[in-house]
Amino acid sequence: MLKKYGFGGSIKLLIHLIRTKLFYPKARIIRFPFEIRNARHIDLGEGLTTGVGCRLEALPIQKIDTCIQFGKRVQLNDYVHIGAVEQVSIGDEVLIASKVFITDHNHGSFDNQCDSHEMMAAPIDRPLRSRPVHIGNRCWLGENVVILPGVTLGEGCVVGAGSVVTKSFPSYSLLMGNPARLYKKFNLESGRWELA
Repeated sequence: MLKKYGFGGSIKLLIHLIRTKLFYPKARIIRFPFEIRNARHIDLGEGLTTGVGCRLEALPIQKIDTCIQFGKRVQLNDYVHIGAVEQVSIGDEVLIASKVFITDHNHGSFDNQCDSHEMMAAPIDRPLRSRPVHIGNRCWLGENVVILPGVTLGEGCVVGAGSVVTKSFPSYSLLMGNPARLYKKFNLESGRWELA
């Protein structure tokens, strides 16, 4: 594994491997810098791989053990940011490209629950509103994807680069756009993608 990175790259990779095994023994490799807030509320699963600059923030607003839950063999690329106050769960073998943002909460409400007092407050002072996020096994999130509160992605979903996912989609969906829309669905019986 070290040979293909050249001497300087091999040394850097070796340092990341040593630090990973010291601080995150269940992970495959964590590339530093790596920011994790409230680690006691985050389950990194087994075999997690990260790029540089990843940020995981668990800030529970209720008494719960785990806000962020990873399955097995999840891969986060560079600068992924996941924030949870209630629950973000990510299934097994999920691939997440660089600069992806996943959150289960907003500062304030953007539906009929909002009142004028809330909107007059500074955003940081508005009450946090949350809805759980679930990403199924073997999903693939492209570069710069945003997953917003309340989204559930079924198994095997593919989300195109730059998409903003505001609602849930069933398994084996191909999503694109802002807001993300169903573009194709994989038919397991025929073994083909079909236009939506």
